[in-house]
Amino acid sequence: MRRTARLLISAAAFAGLIAGAQAQTHLRIGLAEDPDALDPTQARTYVGRIVFASICDKLFDIDAKLNAVPQLALSHETAADGKTVTIKLRPGVKFHDGEALDAEAAKYSLDRHMTMQGSFRRSELSQVEKVEVVDPLTIRIVLKTPFAPLIAQLTDRAGMMVSPKAAQAAGDKFGQNPVCAGPYKFVERVQQDRIVVEKFADYWDKGNVHIDRITDLPITDSTVRLANLKGGQLDIIERALATDIKDIRATPGLKLATALELGYQGLTINVGKGDAAKGPLGADARVRQAFEAAIDREALTQVVFNGEFKPGNQWVSPQNSYYQESIPVPPRDLAKAKKLLAEAGVKGKVEVDLMTPNNPETRQVAEVIQAMTAEAGFDVKIRVTEFATSLKEAEAGKFQGYILAWSGRTDPDGNIINFAMTNAPNNYSAYSNAEVDAALTEARTLNDPAQRKAAYRKVAQRLAADLPIVYLYHRIVIIAHRDRVEGYSQMPDGLVRVTGLKLK
Repeated sequence: MRRTARLLISAAAFAGLIAGAQAQTHLRIGLAEDPDALDPTQARTYVGRIVFASICDKLFDIDAKLNAVPQLALSHETAADGKTVTIKLRPGVKFHDGEALDAEAAKYSLDRHMTMQGSFRRSELSQVEKVEVVDPLTIRIVLKTPFAPLIAQLTDRAGMMVSPKAAQAAGDKFGQNPVCAGPYKFVERVQQDRIVVEKFADYWDKGNVHIDRITDLPITDSTVRLANLKGGQLDIIERALATDIKDIRATPGLKLATALELGYQGLTINVGKGDAAKGPLGADARVRQAFEAAIDREALTQVVFNGEFKPGNQWVSPQNSYYQESIPVPPRDLAKAKKLLAEAGVKGKVEVDLMTPNNPETRQVAEVIQAMTAEAGFDVKIRVTEFATSLKEAEAGKFQGYILAWSGRTDPDGNIINFAMTNAPNNYSAYSNAEVDAALTEARTLNDPAQRKAAYRKVAQRLAADLPIVYLYHRIVIIAHRDRVEGYSQMPDGLVRVTGLKLK
């Protein structure tokens, strides 16, 4: 029985979740989707990052002010020329299989990220020339050029360490039984049903781990997730709806934790991959500009999200220091949209195949866009698709428009280069522009924020004209939990951090 087909987790299933747990503490987290591969090298979903927060520590983490702080590393030092970074590792760290995390293991993990077939970390570490072992607890990262985002990259999946012994034995099946160095070790996964992890007795910071077992339950229907939270079958749910905020605040026993996300919500347009890119929308920037001009971002956020989310038109939010104030969020302009379509020589309605992941908020966003753009001359056909399937369709170029979210990274590079650089792994639009490539590459080499912002201005100007992605809005991260969960706080990266949590 699919989980979305039922209102509450059944009594039998709930009993199974807590069987034998009388002597153990058990945290149950409701996820909005089922993650893809639980291999930090091959993974790409936001919900997967939430699971990794329990099982795979990184060289660095972030604090509430988005500064990089040590996790599996103790410190780092960048050479004066910016081309080498020396990282000291934390002593006494073990992987879940008992193997030691030393410099050789760290080098192995980084090399795996950079060279493994199917790696989604390769582009994140593309400026790394090589990784050297200095001594048993020190590595040196040699860069091709100065690379400002490096440490920020190592606060995410590119900085996750995997057991060389386990990874070599499992090969490309490592994601079926991941062995990392996090607070919890993997126990089992049942696709579309549950992921179970247990406290790792030899964790380096075990004094800060207070819960024995965690079960992640993918429940795609947000109404069902909230109902299970209210009923006590779940302890935490991620991505509660903005329209449910008032209800959550008014419900005894529930608490809310929010933060403005680092990422963005946008509509990716296929401009260069396969037959789907050959229609008016993909082939002519004026048609894409008309499509954008027909959208009222402020009204969209009011209708769908009760005004809780922030309209945006760039890969960072208007509150981010790298936001280009000279390119503000454009207002809706139907006259402009119709004029652009006439200039493009469009006759009749412009049909658009809009692929939309299957969750209620995204479907509603698609419906609002469908209605708005219809007034300008577009005929949007909404195609609701299961999330993992939608990614495969996007890779294959089997879409014209695709509503796709990005959870965001602390450094602006992490929000743009994989989506706009020629042949980048998440460049589903198949966009390619030499000027953009050059500016993105330049921005990576600059440590001065003002100089980096100037480089990004060139990117923002070009993207605003070419529109391979129509950026729409920036969410607030909405995590709801029962008051029996103590010590929970939310950071803008949207992850559910479990160290330090206690259950009453």
